[in-house]
Amino acid sequence: MKILLVDGTVFGAKTGALLRQVQQYIKEYNSELELEILYFSDLKHQILDGSPLNEDMQMMIDKFEKADGYIIATPIYQASIPGVLKNAFDMISPKAMRYKPVSMVANGGTYQHHLVVENQLRPILDYFRCLVTPNYVYTHASHFDADNNIVDDEIKNRLRELARVFVQYCKLSQLLPKEPVDNH
Repeated sequence: MKILLVDGTVFGAKTGALLRQVQQYIKEYNSELELEILYFSDLKHQILDGSPLNEDMQMMIDKFEKADGYIIATPIYQASIPGVLKNAFDMISPKAMRYKPVSMVANGGTYQHHLVVENQLRPILDYFRCLVTPNYVYTHASHFDADNNIVDDEIKNRLRELARVFVQYCKLSQLLPKEPVDNH
């Protein structure tokens, strides 16, 4: 199975640090999963406005379509997910992520911003009919050192648990036919 770990921002390093930690834990639970981190900061983004998509956006869409599961990492800016992440979701076919496992990790400047994960990101993933794991991990700047290494043991434990549950959702997803019974 191909798992796409998405660093959904063009700024900062904390979401990438979270993904690398989750990647390590997933490997411990299932070394057969093919893991790839997609850093949005490496892409030339364009706004979805009807113009032909550039090569980076076509490649990004292709990676989403070919992946069998996702770990979505996002910072919280201005009490919301970054526009570049929402724009990416707008480019993806509504059926591309259907019945595929997804886990969410986020980082924000205040402890209250954890609600953005539930109120904004989860509904988008529900629209895609993803198999969203029930646990997500929200971090705060205080959970990292000056070099953006995760220093909080409880966060590491929660990321490990997220990885464990995600791997089980990957197994579950293999049992589900990807073609829906309905036409929606």
